[in-house]
Amino acid sequence: MKAGWIVLLFAASVGLALRPVKTDLDGAWRATGASGSAVVLTIMDNYLMQTTYEPNRFIGTRGGVCQRTGDKLNLTVEFDSQDSSRVGQTESYQVTRQNGQLILQGPAGNRTFSRLDEPTSQMPLAGLWRITGRANDAGQLSPMQRGPRKTLKLLTGGRFQWVAINPQAKQFSGTGGGTYVLKDGQYAETIDFFSRDNSRVGRSLTFNAEVNGSEWHHTGQSSTGSPVNEIWSREQ
Repeated sequence: MKAGWIVLLFAASVGLALRPVKTDLDGAWRATGASGSAVVLTIMDNYLMQTTYEPNRFIGTRGGVCQRTGDKLNLTVEFDSQDSSRVGQTESYQVTRQNGQLILQGPAGNRTFSRLDEPTSQMPLAGLWRITGRANDAGQLSPMQRGPRKTLKLLTGGRFQWVAINPQAKQFSGTGGGTYVLKDGQYAETIDFFSRDNSRVGRSLTFNAEVNGSEWHHTGQSSTGSPVNEIWSREQ
């Protein structure tokens, strides 16, 4: 076998080995919190985000890298908008699937979630993305330097959430999320929560979306009317 083919096969095997393991927890889940608030849990590509909000108020969000091992779910916290001291800690939850529901048992007790969606291979945006390029005022796309600060976007079959964080500094800068639809190259999202400006809740925005393998070219206008021209890359 030629050396070139050996290198290619090795690279392919490494890529397969690093690919996130799919689990029966992938997708979006919902529970009801105190005073009727919504608690939405999204899991994809070994990453978890959990957000609590009311129709007129964002309450809090947390998340990080997760791993399912048997009936255990281990979470290494990368952000927590309510308690930054938890960043860097690993938490363990007992996982139970019962009658289509997900029960997580942790230090704070039990919480039961009902499934909102389950991603399939026909949903090309499902997964964990990181912004890696953005256009300047002249419209020229420039790569973004990788560092401890990052903006992530986690999408399931029909829900999305972005978060701007710096795990190294235990810093949370903002988040927003809701539902999305991708059809005929058009990506439309409806905002359910927004930590920086609750007045944007309920708005729907439509963007052009071009997905090419591990890159997603995202263009259009933001909720404030400013131009959006970004490159997002799969983080996992």
